Amino acid sequence: MISHRHYIFDFDGTLVNSMPFWAQKMLNILQKTSTAYPKDIIKIITPLGDAGTAEYFKSVLKVPLSKEEMFAQMDEYALPLYRDKILFKDGVYAYLLSAKTAGVHLHVLTASPHKMVDPCLKRLGVFEWFDNVWTCEDFGLSKSSVEIYQRALEKLRATAKETAFFDDNLIAVQTAGKAGLYTVGVHDDSSEPFTAEIKANSNTYFTTFEKQNLI
Repeated sequence: MISHRHYIFDFDGTLVNSMPFWAQKMLNILQKTSTAYPKDIIKIITPLGDAGTAEYFKSVLKVPLSKEEMFAQMDEYALPLYRDKILFKDGVYAYLLSAKTAGVHLHVLTASPHKMVDPCLKRLGVFEWFDNVWTCEDFGLSKSSVEIYQRALEKLRATAKETAFFDDNLIAVQTAGKAGLYTVGVHDDSSEPFTAEIKANSNTYFTTFEKQNLI
């Protein structure tokens, strides 16, 4: 029996094998400008989105570039990869198909912008499977904010108890849990140092989507 009518999925590192590319598009800026950064930088910026990351780079790390210059560097590196190269993680396509066939409403909530996410999902043949493809830019909030999950639920006219949220990032899982959603931690190599914490903060944990039951 399926307990949740709505599944909200993160994109990078959850549905697709993109985290090495996503992380590199951000690290390129820091490396090219010789900017010092904390060792857990990817954990910090993953929920922020491009705009939030650029703001963090500018205000906290003091990167000597304008936000527009940072966005241009991000796009130059990443747009061709999302458009032409990035693929699903193992088992994701079958899991999405199974959930869609069972009548679950599928949604995406990601920190990546539409110009990255939408072409990738269309190339992979599943864009139309999702009732909503949301990015942080649609809400003007990051995934480290409880409000973004509350507003998503309002748009769905759904309760937290009937909604499951899938993410590979510790901060996002913690925050969605605070909003009352059923949380599914998803393994990704990029978040390996935080696996134990993600498991501890999730209602359940997927090492892979392969042969996973619907929830």
